[in-house]
Amino acid sequence: MDAFTTLTGIAAPLPMANVDTDKIIPARFLKTIARTGLGKSLFANLRYNEDGTENPDFVLNQEPYRRAEVLIAHENFGCGSSREHAPWALLDFGIRCVIAPDFADIFHNNSFKNGILPVRLPREVCDQLMEDARLGENARITIDLERQVVIRPNGEEIAFEIDPLRRHLLLNGLDDIGQTMQRAPAIDGFEARQRAAQPWLYR
Repeated sequence: MDAFTTLTGIAAPLPMANVDTDKIIPARFLKTIARTGLGKSLFANLRYNEDGTENPDFVLNQEPYRRAEVLIAHENFGCGSSREHAPWALLDFGIRCVIAPDFADIFHNNSFKNGILPVRLPREVCDQLMEDARLGENARITIDLERQVVIRPNGEEIAFEIDPLRRHLLLNGLDDIGQTMQRAPAIDGFEARQRAAQPWLYR
């Protein structure tokens, strides 16, 4: 998992509440267990017309938001089913941070496990950031996880809170496997002691 330290990028405004995981990645795209290739299907029902052409009114089909790395939304982002494909699709598109007033619990947990930073900020602050984002290419937003601040294009810093353990894991790019591998010497030592004490179990 790629570490998340400081991100400065284009933010896409998505002024919608209750964006569920089926909206993020529709069920028809869940046949794969690969984490790559899902970006093209992100928000498919909103991004594409029935004939497969792009919907020009959807934000991610517009410049400069095709290259967005931050998504700003309203309440209850990621509600619905527990599909892990939702953060996979966001990440494959290029989104590393979602800012919203609150998140559905399972999506919130899945985001951290996949290297996406979900930032909770009050609704009025999210609305301010959306207005910043509507300025386009030159109105980039910075998310500094080390200092736990979002920096607006005008330089204003907005503090946010992240669980210390989750912050540590993101800063160091550690998913569940990465956490386990940090304990590899202890695991190897335990296995060596077990082999010495009960060799018949390893024959």
